Amino acid sequence: MKTIVITGANRGIGLAFATLYAQQNHVVYALCRQSSVELAALGNNVNVIEGVDVAENSGIETMQHSLHGVQIDLLICNAGILRDEKLGHLNLDTIRQQFEINALAPLHVVATLQANLVNGAKVAMITSRMGSITDNTSGGRYGYRMSKAALNAASMSLAHDLAPREIAVGIYHPGYVQTEMVNHGGDISATESASRLIGLIDELTLASSGVFKHSNGHELPW
Repeated sequence: MKTIVITGANRGIGLAFATLYAQQNHVVYALCRQSSVELAALGNNVNVIEGVDVAENSGIETMQHSLHGVQIDLLICNAGILRDEKLGHLNLDTIRQQFEINALAPLHVVATLQANLVNGAKVAMITSRMGSITDNTSGGRYGYRMSKAALNAASMSLAHDLAPREIAVGIYHPGYVQTEMVNHGGDISATESASRLIGLIDELTLASSGVFKHSNGHELPW
């Protein structure tokens, strides 16, 4: 039985992670701004921590206080947002917002909880292939693409910095998932995506730390 912490756990992929890990009888700490009916129904193996807006210092403080003394085997940084900007209609506010939530917040979460991570723990960063510069064939989505590329860069640095403690960092694109973020227009369910990712996390070692992977197991280009 492992202790697993998940951000953005009240819906979508985060909720699917919490559900599947609870079914495996792991101890889950489900972090979110506000719980959901589905999350609350998961039972005693899931400890719901509300009030965790990862982009706000107050949310990070709530997280740190609530997890005081908790030894973490797996930390999944899943919380994120998607906005749409086009060259002719740039919105710098939404671009900044995506940087705060998609790139800076996961780094802040890991840095804050690093003392909670046991030696040999794992960190999973849920990013996107839209953060790949090589894979960008359609343009647009400036804030999302830039923030996820920044998250990828931070994740690679974490892979190096956490290696002395034998903590491996997985960098994962979940697939095009049927969640509220994309108006449920994806091609795989959140449960299927989370199940694939759990398999990849199980296989994660120091040798594969810092590798950017699709949930189907294929390595993605930077």
